[in-house]
Amino acid sequence: MLEPVDLRILAALQQDGRLTNQALSAEVGLSTSPCWRRVRQLEEDGVIQGYAALLDRRRIGLGVLAFIRVRIDSHSEAEAEEFSESVRQLPEVVACYSIAGDSDFLLQVVACPLS
Repeated sequence: MLEPVDLRILAALQQDGRLTNQALSAEVGLSTSPCWRRVRQLEEDGVIQGYAALLDRRRIGLGVLAFIRVRIDSHSEAEAEEFSESVRQLPEVVACYSIAGDSDFLLQVVACPLS
């Protein structure tokens, strides 16, 4: 179970993943050593899975953002895994969600617009 200070660390890092340990510790109210240890523990435990840069998709030529609902014929676990693995191979798909309702999956796709 995460402690309140861990939640403050996570919130601060979600706002700015490039915070120095000193700035982070000041923001969450810890001294630098305990703050560093907590961040390392959160990383080791897999709570923090990595750090990333948020990109402006339009500035890198990915002007189209689409959500695509997909229905698969079979609902077996093997079929769902095969579908998921195929989707992972498509660089245009930035997210894939298993959903309930009239569709099975919701894909978030970015692409270059056609000229």
